[in-house]
Amino acid sequence: MAKITYVEFDGKEHVIEVATGLTVMEGARDNGVSGIDADCGGACACSTCHVYVDPLWVEKLPKKDTMEEDMLDFVWKPDPVRSRLTCQLKVSDALDGLRVMMPEKQI
Repeated sequence: MAKITYVEFDGKEHVIEVATGLTVMEGARDNGVSGIDADCGGACACSTCHVYVDPLWVEKLPKKDTMEEDMLDFVWKPDPVRSRLTCQLKVSDALDGLRVMMPEKQI
């Protein structure tokens, strides 16, 4: 399990324990966090699970693969360093304390 903090665009925080093996997106979806739509269900075929990763976590996460990089071209106000798709972030004990912020909208 890892405690992950999801911060909605308006600043509302959700601290959720997410089981190892799930994705950060599944943790949000399964706990009703607003701001992560996950239209494709985690197939990396849309960009509606986009978040901005807390700067302290950017280097701790696995690198983006080509498919994620391509989908990030379609997000609302991408940040070349901090933007990630939560469907591509597998939860492990190493993610305990991760903090992600939702964009103003998903497209």
